[in-house]
Amino acid sequence: MWVKIIRSIKLIVNLLLFGVILSACENVQNPLRLGTNIWPGYEPLYLAQEKGLLDDNKVRLIGYPSASEVIQAFRNHSLDAASLTLDEALLLIDHGLSIRVILVHDVSHGADVIIARDGIEKVSDLRGRTVAVESSALGAYVITRALQKNNLSLHEVTIKHLDVNQHEAAYQAGEIDAAVTFEPFSARLKEKGAKEIFNSREIPGEIVDVLVVHEDVYKTRLSDLKHLTQSWFSALEYLEMEPEAAASIMGKRLKLSNDKVLASYQGLKLPTRNQNITMLDGEQLGLHKLAAIMKEHRLVSQDLQLELVLSSDALY
Repeated sequence: MWVKIIRSIKLIVNLLLFGVILSACENVQNPLRLGTNIWPGYEPLYLAQEKGLLDDNKVRLIGYPSASEVIQAFRNHSLDAASLTLDEALLLIDHGLSIRVILVHDVSHGADVIIARDGIEKVSDLRGRTVAVESSALGAYVITRALQKNNLSLHEVTIKHLDVNQHEAAYQAGEIDAAVTFEPFSARLKEKGAKEIFNSREIPGEIVDVLVVHEDVYKTRLSDLKHLTQSWFSALEYLEMEPEAAASIMGKRLKLSNDKVLASYQGLKLPTRNQNITMLDGEQLGLHKLAAIMKEHRLVSQDLQLELVLSSDALY
């Protein structure tokens, strides 16, 4: 009898232990999937990874050749988070996605450019020319604003939709006369003789890179998102304290020399944590202004509901 009782107790204990183990396994969450394309403004994420500041068990970085592919993966929920321009984030909202903007990576101050071949001296010279534009909100936004500021319309140029990594080949083949682009791709076009005729200094504060997450991810993974933003600011601190060492690491992905890596940041403003909080909490990000401009130029189809888009909770 006692043997049966002991066996029963062991069975119960084993079942309880199995239940605990099973519960623990169910509670283990996969790393957040964060997608980026190649851009100096996102590179501190990979610097954080390389320096061991970003826990691979909490966040997994996934690189894509172009922003268009990042957007598509995010829309398909293949990604939990994505580094995009603010206008691209607004395009996602226009398509019905519920998202949160939780971090401002950078503000473009000259880094986004239009590069043109020799003989094209200014934006007004693009009339009748072919311009390569990536199939994303950013490309459409930059060319629209550049033409508007120079009294041209989209109907007066030929737009050729190409991912940014295809611009160089198209330029060399004579298929395009100009391209809306950014580092490191703009540097490669300049090496082929192209020159800059427009940059984001002419539309200050309008091109902003942000970190976006799906609403459900924001609600359920805030702790991991806080780790992600902390690693971001730690990487910025390392970049400031050890610029040459940081440039050496980041240059491998960007395929740029240390000098060119550091020069690329001259066209970017990288907001601090406090500046981030101010921009997200104080409506200094220009979200509504940007949405109005995009609506005016038919880049979005409707008045967007933006009340709950910006959130600084992951910054504390």
